[in-house]
Amino acid sequence: MMSRIEAARAILAANDRGGYTVPTDRLYPFQWNWDSAFVAMGWATFDLDRAWREVERLLEGQWDDGLIPQIVFHAPSEDYFPGPEVWGVPRRTPPTSGIPQPPVLATAARFVLERHGEAGAERARAIYPRLVLNHLWWQRARDPDGTGLVATLHPWETGMDNSPAWDDALERVPTETRTEIRRRDTGHVDAAFRPRGIEYQRFIHLVDLFREAGWDATRMLQLSPFKVADVGTNAILLRAERDLLALAERFGTSQEREAIAKRISRKETVIAGLWDEPLGHYLTRDLIGGSLIPVRTSAGFLPLFAGLQDHAAELAERLDAWQRRGVSLVPSTDPDAESFEPQRYWRGPVWAVVNWMIACGLRETGHAVTADTVASETRRLIGDAGFSEYFNPIDRAGIGGETFSWTAAIDLLLGEEKRR
Repeated sequence: MMSRIEAARAILAANDRGGYTVPTDRLYPFQWNWDSAFVAMGWATFDLDRAWREVERLLEGQWDDGLIPQIVFHAPSEDYFPGPEVWGVPRRTPPTSGIPQPPVLATAARFVLERHGEAGAERARAIYPRLVLNHLWWQRARDPDGTGLVATLHPWETGMDNSPAWDDALERVPTETRTEIRRRDTGHVDAAFRPRGIEYQRFIHLVDLFREAGWDATRMLQLSPFKVADVGTNAILLRAERDLLALAERFGTSQEREAIAKRISRKETVIAGLWDEPLGHYLTRDLIGGSLIPVRTSAGFLPLFAGLQDHAAELAERLDAWQRRGVSLVPSTDPDAESFEPQRYWRGPVWAVVNWMIACGLRETGHAVTADTVASETRRLIGDAGFSEYFNPIDRAGIGGETFSWTAAIDLLLGEEKRR
C-alpha cells in the first residue's frame, strides 16, 4: 500500500502530459494557469526539474503583450467545453483561451527557486522577464488608470467561477449566446456540484463578446457588462508583486525594482480600502455600480496572504468561530449566508489551494494557531475523503473531480510543513 506522500506524487505523475499537468483526467484535460502554479510548488517538494518544466510549459502559452492565459490547449480533447474553437484566439501555437487567471506564477517561481538554490538560478533568470511582462500586462490591460486595483471581466478569471459574489454583477450579462453550449463537465460529475445552466449562458455570452472584440484588451474593458475588482485576484497579485520584487533583487534592474515597489505601495493602500466594517470582511468592489459587494467569501481572507495585517485578528476569530461550530475550514462562502450551498463548486465547498494561501497569510501575520488549524483541517479532509477537487464543509465529503492535481500538490506542501 502506498504511503500518503507516494499517493500524492502518483497523482501528479498520472496527470502529467509531458511537462505540464492537467488538473484531472477528462474533466479538465488541458493546462490551467493557476492550477499549474500550485502544482509546480507540489512538484518542487520532490522533483525540482519537473517543477521548472511546469512553469516553462505554461509560459509557452504567453501572449506577446504579456497575458498568461487561463488555459493552454497543448493537445486536442473533446472532453471539455469551451475548447479552442470557441475561444477563437487567432494565430496562437499552442492555442489558448483569451482571459487570465489569478497570477500565482511569480509566487511559484520564487518558491521553486528557493528550493533549488543556485542550481536553479539560470532557469529563474530565463523566466524572470516573462513574469515582469505579465505583471505589466495586468497594469496596462486591467488598470490603465493606475488606481491600484485590477479589473476582472469574466468570473472564470477569478478561478472562483460561480461565487455568489458575482450574482448581482452577472445579472447585467445577457443570457443569449452565439455559441451553442455543449457542456461536458456535467457528463463527468454530478450537475449538483457544478455551476447552473443560466450561469454558463452568461459565461459564454462574455466569451462571445470578447471574441468578437478581437481579444483587444482596451475594447474588452470598455465593453464588458461584468466588471469587478475581485478581492481575491487583487490580493494574489499583491503577493505576486512582493515575490516578483524578491526575484528582481537577483535578476532585475533598479528601474524594475523601483516600479514594482511603487505598485506594491499603491496596492497595499487600495486593497485596504476593500475592508467593510459592517461585515467585518474584505469584499470585492463592483466597478460599474461602484459599491462593495456585500458577500463574505473565502477570497476575503486572501489579503492576509498579500501581507495586510490590520484586520488579521478579526479574520482569524471568524475562522475559529466557524471551526468551533463544526464547519470544516475554509468554506468558500459564509455558511450563514442565504447563498451558501455546501456542495456547489464555489458557493460553499472547501478548496485546498485557498486554504493553503489563507494558512500562509495567517502564519505570516502572527496567527500561527489558527493557521495550524486551517492546515490540519485541510489535511484531515484530504485524508478522510481523498484527493478530491473540493470538499463539503458540513458533511466533509469529497466532491467534484477525483485524483485532483492541485489537491495532491497542497497535501505535499502541508505534509512537508508539518514535518518541519
